[in-house]
Amino acid sequence: MSTTKGSPVDALTPGGQPSGETLEILAALEHKVLWLAAWMIHNANHLRANEEGIKVGGHQASSASLATIMTALYFATLRPEDRVAVKPHASPIFHAIQYLLGRQTREKLQNFRAYKGAQSYPSRTKDIDDVDFSTGSVGLGVAQTLFSSLVQDYVRAKGWTGGRPEGRMIALVGDAEMDEGNIFEALLEGWKHGLRNCWWIVDYNRQSLDAVVREGLWQRFEAIFANFGWDVVVLKYGTLLESAFAEPGGERLRDWIDHCPNQLYSALCFQGGAAWRKRLLDDIGDQGVVTRLIEARTDAELARLMTNLAGHDLPTLLDAFARAGTHDRPTCFIAYTIKGFGLPLAGHKDNHAGLMTPAQVETLQAAMHVRPGHEWEPFEGLPVPAERLAAFLRAVPFAQRRPAPVTPFIAVPEALPMPAIGGKQLSTQAGFGQILNEVARERSDFASRIVTTAPDVTVSTNLGPWVNRRGLFARETMADLFKAERIPSTFNWEFSPAGQHLELGIAEMNLFLMLSALGLSHSINGERLLPIGTLYDPFIYRGADALNYACYQDARFILVATPSGVTLAPEGGAHQSIGTPLIGLAQDGLAAFEPAFVDELATILRFGFDYIQRDGDGEPDERTWLRDETGGSVYLRLSTRPLEQPIRTIDETLARAIVDGAYWLREPGPNAELVIAYMGAVAPEAIEATGLLAEDRRDIGLLAITSADRLNAGWTAAARARERGLVHARSHVERLLEPLPAHCGLVTVMDGHPATLGWLGAVAGHRTRSLGVEHFGQTGTIADLYRHHGIDAAAITRAAAALAPYHPVRHLRPAS
Repeated sequence: MSTTKGSPVDALTPGGQPSGETLEILAALEHKVLWLAAWMIHNANHLRANEEGIKVGGHQASSASLATIMTALYFATLRPEDRVAVKPHASPIFHAIQYLLGRQTREKLQNFRAYKGAQSYPSRTKDIDDVDFSTGSVGLGVAQTLFSSLVQDYVRAKGWTGGRPEGRMIALVGDAEMDEGNIFEALLEGWKHGLRNCWWIVDYNRQSLDAVVREGLWQRFEAIFANFGWDVVVLKYGTLLESAFAEPGGERLRDWIDHCPNQLYSALCFQGGAAWRKRLLDDIGDQGVVTRLIEARTDAELARLMTNLAGHDLPTLLDAFARAGTHDRPTCFIAYTIKGFGLPLAGHKDNHAGLMTPAQVETLQAAMHVRPGHEWEPFEGLPVPAERLAAFLRAVPFAQRRPAPVTPFIAVPEALPMPAIGGKQLSTQAGFGQILNEVARERSDFASRIVTTAPDVTVSTNLGPWVNRRGLFARETMADLFKAERIPSTFNWEFSPAGQHLELGIAEMNLFLMLSALGLSHSINGERLLPIGTLYDPFIYRGADALNYACYQDARFILVATPSGVTLAPEGGAHQSIGTPLIGLAQDGLAAFEPAFVDELATILRFGFDYIQRDGDGEPDERTWLRDETGGSVYLRLSTRPLEQPIRTIDETLARAIVDGAYWLREPGPNAELVIAYMGAVAPEAIEATGLLAEDRRDIGLLAITSADRLNAGWTAAARARERGLVHARSHVERLLEPLPAHCGLVTVMDGHPATLGWLGAVAGHRTRSLGVEHFGQTGTIADLYRHHGIDAAAITRAAAALAPYHPVRHLRPAS
């Protein structure tokens, strides 16, 4: 680390005290980030034009409680390789720090929470400054750091370090944020995998959105983290208070603070020095040493003393962070703070969404010596010369971070290896397992970069063969004792650093956060992975928030969900999915597919490995109007229902149609009155119904849909293009349906919610009847449930008859 004059290196010596010069500079920067954050929010709410008259917001108080901690981190403690998830409501502080480091623009700050401005909550994809992890949905960014640390260990165990040092994954956590259950699910997973290099810093201001938190909560936090093997560092008192405690009567003062209720402490912080004096004298004044300790200070000095908690004391924070930096054990800092510290609304129970009044901002501005018209100046009003501050900021270790190098594209085979399956009965889930098993046989860079994970459903989602060949990952080798004891088993569960499967416990939130961490490895660790996560399709809902979060971060992964629909019939409604296709249709950043046959799956999976690596900015493909150059993640909704596999060759034209979302299994004739469009496991019913109806409707068409999501996205994108004047824009689904006569009817059918395909009639104005599953299932056979829900062949024929009654005259071809 550089020891350039002005460098914060002297603030990091364990047990030592930072120099006076360093502390002076850091204190000045602390005041500046607090001012910029407060002004940014004030400008957004009171000065910037607001035609809608709606409060913009910005959380001045929640930002203020972290100003000192983030100053200590970003300007002294963090190294270039460290990564941080910032508490959502501290976004203004983060943007202010990045502004001072030259990584954020004044224009973006002036447009905070406005169009194209600095984001309300730190965003990897929307902000221009150096956001490591998006935050917003509370709790998720916290747990993300844990899984990112595990992924860093995975990458390093493979030897893919490129000379990069290990980084710490750090989360800045609101104490109320600790109510989120996914945080505690993640703690268990971290313990199981031997978590390292992870810090969670709890902003213990004892206030939530609506209330003051319960007394003694810190003790619960301390016990929980200690039980999971974390070091726990409680940062309660700053240097001023510690000095006061050493004075005569100081122990009485410490005892009073230790037993002071959270609500009372917050109220006194808001009321100020005179209120502190009265309360302390009434409660512990003794006309002796305690009274002298209190009376020796003015009201302002007393207020400063009583609010000198460790979370607002730079020497205490710098020392604690430096000590923790000497080892790699996971560490939880419980840092006592005051919500709104340094602002007029400090401590008030209503301050979470509160805003300072213009008069209060003027008072703060005067106190910080910021001249009117100079509010955005980086060094305005600070007691340290600008050139010293600028030199210091240039030497900050974190500021030496450079953009990650472009991660090389991992070459994907032209076709994935597949066993001979033509004419056999096979489900798409079993086919998925067989394809991965064939890939596992290879010794290639492509195969080595695949990493799989599942929430305790590895075997039941057909990952077993892959794991048998590639092994389970652990930093240290652990033998399979069943094998050692010569107990027969179809699975070889050996853990080692060479393994390529990360086994998780039963928690879908953890699965999606792990996928998010794996899918950002190219950005965080400089090494690209090809992650695949498997789970039961109905339980996507349990992790839907984390799935959305992963997509919002632009993490790249393949999600394989089985069984889908009601095909796991004997398990009953709890294991049967209805609305998950709508998630696939609506989720941004996620291309959803539902193939019926294994050769379709192999084609889509090959595309998926390529698609998750794309990050271009090209224009939409004018063939499909999809933004395929930008890439994204992939969702494969598979089935456990065995289907007879077609005997055919997937040529280039068919492969392209499968990936685009649909192809004609039976092309309709020129006088078609009916088209049956199916997706997924109901293929046999659709084929059977087509055969029955074809006896008197010779021109009937059968459309095999592999992706309602991509068909819909292309259709809407092409419509937007036409609205912009590109009159010849046509999507894949429009070209498929365009030749159909106007009187042709569509019957759509799938094992899922019918709305997934219900929009097809709007493409070219055809009458449509959509069949699917709308209500919870029950136990039975697949035939029972398909009949019950009206998606069997008989139901399809009934729908067709009602939609397009048979008229012999319509089937007479025009005379030539």
